[in-house]
Amino acid sequence: MPNHIFGRSTKGTLPTAVSGEGCYLIDSTGKRYLDGSGGAAVSCLGHSNAAVRAALHQQLDQVAFAHTGFFTSAPAEQLADTLVAHAPDGIERVYLVSGGSEAVEASLKLARQYFLEIGQPQRHRVIARRQSYHGNTLGALATGGNEWRRAQFAPMLVETTHISPCYEYRDRADGESLEAYGQRVADELETEIQRLGPDTVMAFVAEPVVGATAGAVPAVPGYLKRIRQICDRHGVLLILDEVMCGMGRTGHLFACSEDGVSPDMITIAKGLGAGYQPIGALLCSGKIYDAIAAGSGFFQHGHTYMGHAMAAAAANAVLGEILNTGLLARVREQGEKLDAALRRTFGQHPHVGDIRGRGLFRGVELVQDRDTKAPFDPSRKIHAKIKAEAFAAGLICYPMGGTIDGQRGDHVLLAPPFIITDDQIDELVSKLSGAIEKALAA
Repeated sequence: MPNHIFGRSTKGTLPTAVSGEGCYLIDSTGKRYLDGSGGAAVSCLGHSNAAVRAALHQQLDQVAFAHTGFFTSAPAEQLADTLVAHAPDGIERVYLVSGGSEAVEASLKLARQYFLEIGQPQRHRVIARRQSYHGNTLGALATGGNEWRRAQFAPMLVETTHISPCYEYRDRADGESLEAYGQRVADELETEIQRLGPDTVMAFVAEPVVGATAGAVPAVPGYLKRIRQICDRHGVLLILDEVMCGMGRTGHLFACSEDGVSPDMITIAKGLGAGYQPIGALLCSGKIYDAIAAGSGFFQHGHTYMGHAMAAAAANAVLGEILNTGLLARVREQGEKLDAALRRTFGQHPHVGDIRGRGLFRGVELVQDRDTKAPFDPSRKIHAKIKAEAFAAGLICYPMGGTIDGQRGDHVLLAPPFIITDDQIDELVSKLSGAIEKALAA
């Protein structure tokens, strides 16, 4: 059979997924893979949830698609109501899209239009953080601070400046408290706003828990509250990217709830559809929506499949499962068990420097030397070897390189389905341990 798929890589061939059963995916040979990362922190309900499948069948029998230039739909309206009911204070509107990059792109354009509508056209600058990831469309890629992803497209990216991440393992000084460290790195935002000119900055963008590029790095206590204060002081919009860490992944529907912060906009995706449909959303404050409504009355943006009825029906069913079956509490409980299992296995490992995260969103950082925190030589591609060895053993995990600066450092990101059992946690950690040992010995 000829192969005409243009995949992520032109090298090698991939197994064919044919079915899913709970936390497992099964390929055409019958091999089972424990989905220890939910793909890319997507499959929060596993791969065979009956309620979501039933909702999709029911919606398909009614209407699959009606363009939002002409119609709204009951599933889209219900989804917006549910999200706002559980969102941080001040969030009042939901703009439905088809994925995380679209959500971030929409947030940047809405931020710009908001300032035009309120008579501050000079505001156009975006500040984000190094080693962040906000999507692969050009605006989102420009906002993200991962140099490896940005490098070859740099001439096409709008100017964005980046401050330090909140990366306690690497950057907290000896004798410095968590709170003092958080205030120090948050204050870099104040410095950068002053450098650029406070009346030119429109938004600061950050992940409450950094996902793919750094491996489940949470904000330290007080960090986001200081960021919120700085943004308020200068009239800068705070956009929190919860595409990967939101929708229950950390044990809270919105990750920023744990930090006690209400942003001006939140972007979500991944776990919102749990893989059953492509969907994302931009949530914004009533203040932003009201400025558009009182001005032009039209957000100059849009995508063909936004507000798709099938996707919204899936998301409603996913949220129903998360909110009504005790899954948020389960994420916190199973997350503690996963953390404990990781610490039992790797806590004294000579090449594991840090174990971190929240809920069922955990990261393991690999190092050449625990005492100095020196990373492995990037040419060894430790992360790629771990991924290959784990996959061969029937474990899907999410290792990445360039943890520190886009070039140096290796970590493994874990984001299993919320339904993971105690036995499956043991299987995950055991298979990961074997993969790490084989990768280090290679």
